[in-house]
Amino acid sequence: MASSILHYLVLFATSIAVSAAASSTQHVGCVHLQVVHSTNQQLFSKRVVELQLANRSDVAYYARLDIGTPPQPVFVQLDTGSFELWVNPTCTNLALTDQHFCQQVGFYGTAQSSSVELLGTSKTLRYGIGSANITYVRDDITLSGLDAPLDSVQFGVATSTEDQFAGIMGIGYGLGITTRYRNFVDELAAQNVTTVKAFSLALGGKDEQEGVIVFGGVDTSKFAGGLAKLPIVPASQSPDGVPRYWVTMSNMSLSPPSGNSKTYGNSSMDVFLDSGATLTLLPQALADSIAADFGVTSVDSSGFYPVDCSIMDIAGTLDFTFAGVTIKVPYSELIRKSNSLPPSCVLGIVPSADFTLLGDTFLRSAYAVFDQDNNSVYMQQYTNCGSTPAAIANSSVLDTIVGVCVSQEVTDSAGGGSSATASGASASAASATTTAPGSPANTDPKSTSTAALRMPLCMGSVLVAVVVAWLIPTVI
Repeated sequence: MASSILHYLVLFATSIAVSAAASSTQHVGCVHLQVVHSTNQQLFSKRVVELQLANRSDVAYYARLDIGTPPQPVFVQLDTGSFELWVNPTCTNLALTDQHFCQQVGFYGTAQSSSVELLGTSKTLRYGIGSANITYVRDDITLSGLDAPLDSVQFGVATSTEDQFAGIMGIGYGLGITTRYRNFVDELAAQNVTTVKAFSLALGGKDEQEGVIVFGGVDTSKFAGGLAKLPIVPASQSPDGVPRYWVTMSNMSLSPPSGNSKTYGNSSMDVFLDSGATLTLLPQALADSIAADFGVTSVDSSGFYPVDCSIMDIAGTLDFTFAGVTIKVPYSELIRKSNSLPPSCVLGIVPSADFTLLGDTFLRSAYAVFDQDNNSVYMQQYTNCGSTPAAIANSSVLDTIVGVCVSQEVTDSAGGGSSATASGASASAASATTTAPGSPANTDPKSTSTAALRMPLCMGSVLVAVVVAWLIPTVI
């Protein structure tokens, strides 16, 4: 059963290269990367890479990096669950359709770069499934929107990989914690691209065309009210002893349309937030209890909980409560629908004895800020009332920033149940006010604070979304 689950989690779909021209300065304070979903056919029509999509829904998020001199374009998967950047997966040992995808992500040749430095050291990176044997190099990396490349960034060039469809950009902890060198998040701060080692992530609902990640800043048009501060569980106290974005979940509950809510027992636990995971992994007993409320008594032969697809149209939510905030996940985001004929649906939760993690079936309904400087995650219900990515001068600002969207009850069964595009307020990038966390959103742009008005806009490049892999690295 476990092997079937893992195989499902590493299936990928369509690849496409999209870039955005933007002007900015190297010291703007943040890098704004747009997330483009694979459902945006207008953008994708410019380059056709057709792959079979049956049983391959949901998305992973890829950033384009231009590596070396002259720049060589390579796409890598953004992953909050790992720590290192590497490129050049081995495509030949994959299934044929997976080879086609793998060959589209781009490859970096050290011999073609005049700025490369070969370091002569190697390592094996192991994930929940698959591995990568890499040798380390240093080279320049260019991001669209910056007027100069990141200088001499250390990363891995794979000599061989198993079950890897693309390179990975790990955006977990780096220097002195999980690595002996500066990883990508470290480099952005060290080279003055960002002023803080923090980034914010809004994947966006399944029905939306795009989401956003902001390195060194926040997008105040992706949430309402203040951000709840959650301390990251120290590695010494975490379930696996590895420095990850572990936070403590208080409980889980179900809010069906009948109004008869229920709280699940034994749902207080430490969980880690993993953008590289398609699904949410929970202990067997808890997962079974949740599945039972969706009419499922057991997993199928592949290890999934099959559910009736009509449940996606019901306006209920599965609720995840943390200290100071509850993230309500609509049924439409929780359930995954295949593209097969006839379509089939499964619950976006699977039982696991190894890891307790909240993947994309949770993160699409959350706005999360990962603050490495203060070992905290800030979180709020995701909503969408525009785009106002802005840099933050220091992490303490996160305690006072307020989203500009109008708070609304999450019951809608479509689009994450929290898109405030029609009724929400959209203000300028300066509209982050100094109101205490949990306060109502201030929707009057005239009342923003002077300090907030100094928050600079971010400029940036584009991410591409395709099917996600479960990436849980082992630190060796």
